[in-house]
Order: sequence, then structure tokens, then C-alpha cells
Amino acid sequence: MGKGSCVYWDYLGQDAHSRCRGRRPSRDERAGRAGSRGSAASPAAAARGRRGRRAPPPAAGAGGRSCREEGTGRRQQQQHQEEEEEKGGQAGGDRGTATSRRPLARAPAAEAGSRAHRALRLLAAPCGSAAPAKMSREPGYSRWLLFAACAHLVFLLPPLRARAFAVSVVSEGAEDETELPVLQNSEKSRTISKIGRELKGIVFVIQSQSNSFHSKRAEDLKSDILKQAVDLGKELPTVLLIHQIDRHEGAWTILPLMTDFSVTYGRNSSWIFFCEEDTRIQVVKLVETLRRFDKSKEWFLGKALYDEESTIIHHYAFAENPTVFKFPDFAAGWALSIPLVNKLAKKLKSEPLKSDFTIDLKHEIALYIWQKGEGPHLTPVPEFCTDDVNSYKVDHCATTFINFLPLCGEPVNKEDVFVAVKTCRKFHGDRIPVVKQTWEREAALIEYYSDYADISIPTIDLGIPNTDRGHCGKTFAILERFLNHTSPGTPWLVVVDDDTLISILRLRKLLSCYDPNEPVFLGERYGYGLGTGGYSYITGGGGMVFSRTAVQKLLASKCRCYSMDAPDDMVLGMCFSGLGIPITHSPLFHQARPMDYPKDYLSHQIPVSFHKHWNIDPVKVYFTWLAPNTEESSSGKKVGYSREDL
Repeated sequence: MGKGSCVYWDYLGQDAHSRCRGRRPSRDERAGRAGSRGSAASPAAAARGRRGRRAPPPAAGAGGRSCREEGTGRRQQQQHQEEEEEKGGQAGGDRGTATSRRPLARAPAAEAGSRAHRALRLLAAPCGSAAPAKMSREPGYSRWLLFAACAHLVFLLPPLRARAFAVSVVSEGAEDETELPVLQNSEKSRTISKIGRELKGIVFVIQSQSNSFHSKRAEDLKSDILKQAVDLGKELPTVLLIHQIDRHEGAWTILPLMTDFSVTYGRNSSWIFFCEEDTRIQVVKLVETLRRFDKSKEWFLGKALYDEESTIIHHYAFAENPTVFKFPDFAAGWALSIPLVNKLAKKLKSEPLKSDFTIDLKHEIALYIWQKGEGPHLTPVPEFCTDDVNSYKVDHCATTFINFLPLCGEPVNKEDVFVAVKTCRKFHGDRIPVVKQTWEREAALIEYYSDYADISIPTIDLGIPNTDRGHCGKTFAILERFLNHTSPGTPWLVVVDDDTLISILRLRKLLSCYDPNEPVFLGERYGYGLGTGGYSYITGGGGMVFSRTAVQKLLASKCRCYSMDAPDDMVLGMCFSGLGIPITHSPLFHQARPMDYPKDYLSHQIPVSFHKHWNIDPVKVYFTWLAPNTEESSSGKKVGYSREDL
């Protein structure tokens, strides 16, 4: 192995060394060798030559550098180039933004690879280019040293090659890991931009009310929608509040607005999305949900409700099989495509609304859109939900609903609510005992008004004869008595029928959200002739709630009953409409029995009242649906009752 090294052949002479390096000796070298052979060399010089002393380096132009100098120079040149490369890399790193992502990502790995390759070249030097500068001139010692160095290289070369390969792999992996977030961010940016553009095509309509409590909740929902939209881009959707559209008395019935919607949004929008003030919307999921439906077609979308039995509030429609007809749950939100809005606007222009009464708006809108089979049915959308915002089921939902009883502080005091019960002599024996068994104990101030004074109850005879139809005369007499014969410090009056089932505790919690200094007229809202300039009113069976301020304003006006047996609730609605006092709707009041409403509709409510004793056990209904318990009393949140088909 020693003879295989150039150091060994260097010992034999420059010519042999040149052949070892793979090149022929130059003419000058050969001439110098011939001259040395022809000249008389001294014995000392010959001895020195045999001991391995090299010939002096030839002059420039007379043979070039020696093999050792040539190898050393080449190695220095390579080291100089590598130092320049390292300096260039550092300079590029210092330039910061002037360099691209890929060189920055590969710089550490490339530097590690460069160091590994330099190590390989240095270890290979004894067996390749030149001997170390200070190597002993003794041939034997040199041979053993070179043998050890080359053996060391044989054992170290595979690990170093593996390390160099690993450095290369890490470098490529680092490049991939750097490019992946860039691609992901770019894709995410495009997706957000697309969602922002699609969101711009949705017109949000919040079914709001002008009462300060309700308008504040609607404004909060509007702000939340717009805040989510800002996070998606500069383009913001249109958000409308129904109570601010004051050109229509019956704007809350939606259908009279279709013409305006068509004219204003018929060209540049795709959807009209309706929701209640307590609906919560995830706008990204809503956009993704609506994207599944072709916006160029007529769509009526929502969470589907249906009647299990035909019911009076729906005029016993589809009596043979009421489950076949679906109508939307407003709490989950519902949507109309613009082509359908344009179609409805065209129909309303040629055929004005014919129905006099608006009782259950969601059912009546679905009937109008269906057009006896000529229009689209409601398409159920599972992403439109009424689950509570904290439910584990809401991950797939575009909408959710706040389904607990509003509580804006401590419930109003018992002494702040005066309860008036309308009755007559023929119901003293069957209806009044139900009241006493159920909710009477919740009321601190309660009086029964009848056409006969019965001290066992007791009842108060107001001097108004009982009538078979309306009770307008009796109701106005109750209002006069409340204003003139009760404490001025009692801010609230509740008027109910003797077959009304009501939770006074829940009512007290609900009233904590209203200002008694405002004219408040609260309950379940109905409408009369709203398509042709009619009015809204609170239906009496579910209970009518008045603030003292509202009663004062009403009685200060000249609005009175046009007859003693006129429908009291409708006359009151007409009077308040004339005074400019808005009707405040709460879906927690019910004109009918629990069995008259879809189970899914009641599932996200904490009801305040029901009405009628027909074919039910009213005591059982009360304790199933309305009676307070310890948990509800302390938290005000919904409790899982065991509710039967009542």
C-alpha cells in the first residue's frame, strides 16, 4: 500500500512522482534529468539523493511547480472558493427580504453538507494529492503512517457518506416543510376570498321589534354577523332589521316586503336569509350550506316542522294527514333564493294577499309559497338548527338558537305584578278551581272579575254583563280599575282568561328585560288585514301584559269599545296602533294547548302560558309544562321535563 502512494514515488524521484500523478514529465524536466546524469555528482550528493532528497524546484518556465505544491495550491484554491461561498451565503442571509424562501431554508443544511465534504477531502489527502508538509522523510515511517491514514479513511468513509446523504435528505425535507405552509396559506386565502364574495350575495333579514329590549338584541346579532364578515374580507353583506322598515305596518309578516326585496336585491344578490333575534349564525358554515343549492333555481329552505294532528291554529289544514305539509321553524333561520323572491313579488303585484288574519306566520308563509302545489315545498336543511349554542350537537350547524328564558337581572317582585282573571258565573265551579290548584299561589296580587260576586272565590262584579262573543266592555273596566284602585307603585298588569295556564315566576323573569316606564303591550302577536293596512294585536287567551305607562296612554285617548261584546284583544290592538305604540311579541305565550304545536317547536322554548282546557287534564299540563322547580328557580335555564302528549 505504501508503494501505491505518490509520497513513495516521490522518494524515487521527480519523474516517477510525475507518472504517479498521471502526467508525463515535461521536456525541461527530462532535460534536467539528462543533464544531471551527464554531470559528475559528488558521493555526498548521490547519498543525499538515495536518502530521498528531492530535486530543487525548477524555475518558472522550466518545468512548473512540484506535484506537492500543485496539490497544496489546488487545495488552497478549493478552500478559498468555499470560504467565498460561505461569505456569500451569509451576505445573502443578511439581505433578508432580498433572498427567496428556498435558499434561506436550505442554507443550514447546505453548510453542513459543505463541512462534511471538506472532511472527506482532508482525510483523502494522504492517499491522493500530496503528503502532509511535515511528514517524516524516512520511507518506512511514511509508509506506515500513510497505511494507517488510508485504513482510517476506509472505515470512516461510509459513515461520512451516509451523513452527507442524510444532510441532503434533511435539506429536501426542510424545503418541503417550508413550501407546505406557504401553499396552505395561499389556499386558505383563496378560500376566504371566495366565501367573502359569496357572503356578499346574502341579504340577512332579522325579524326584529322596536321595543328597546328587542331592538338591542337585534342590533347585537347584526354586529356579530358583520364582525364575522370583516374577518373574511372587505365586502360586507346587507343586514336589515324588520322594525326599521317602517313603510309597512305588517312588515313582520314578511310577504308584503317581497316586492321591495325583488326591486332592491333581485339583480345583485343570491339569497334572502331570515332569522330571529335569538338565532346565532356561523356565516362560513351558512355560506358553505347554501352553496349546495343552485342559486339560479327556486329554493325554499329551512328546518322543517309539521303538525302531528290537525289543529285550530292552522284552521285544520291537511286534516287527513297533517304530517305531509312542512313549514319552517323561524328560530333556525330560513332562506329564499332570489328567483323565488322575484316570482313571489310578481304574484303579489297581480294578486294581493287575501287572508284577513295572520295567526301562525310560519305556516301561512309556507302555504303561500306552496301555492297549492304550483310552488316549491320547503326543503329541509339539517344545518339549520335550534340546538342551544352550548350543545354537543352544534358542530355541524350553520345556525343555533338561544333557548333559555331571557333574564336581565333579578325577576321583578311579586308585588310588582297585578293579575286580573276574567270569568263568569257558569265557570266558577270548574275553571276557577283549576287556577287555585295550579298557578294562583305564584301571584301576590290577584283578583277575579265576574258578572256575579261570589265571596267563596272571591269574585268582583264590575257591573258589566257577560257576553257570549267578545269581552271588550269588561276588559276596559279592568283597565280603569287597575289605574284608579291599585297602588301607583305596581308597574305591571296581566289580564288572563279563567282557562289560561300561566307561570307567574317565568313571567316575572321575562319582565325583568322590559322597562315599565315605556308603553309595553306584550304577548302572542296576531294580525288583522296587514296586507291592506290593518293592525297587529295581542291575542287574549295566552295572556295580555300591560305596563302602567301603556294603560295610562290608552285611557288618556278617546279610543274605546265600539260595542260591549266587541273582541277586546282586537280593539286594544287597533287603539295602540292608532297611538303609535308597538305590539311586542313573545313566542313564549300560547293561544292554544301544547298538543296544538309541533313538538320540535316547543322543544327549544320555556313557555310562559297555554290556553284552553279542551280534552286535556289542565292540572297535569300545568305541572308538566309550566310549574317551577328548584333548578329553574335558581338558574332560569331550561329543564328537561318529562312531557307527554298533552
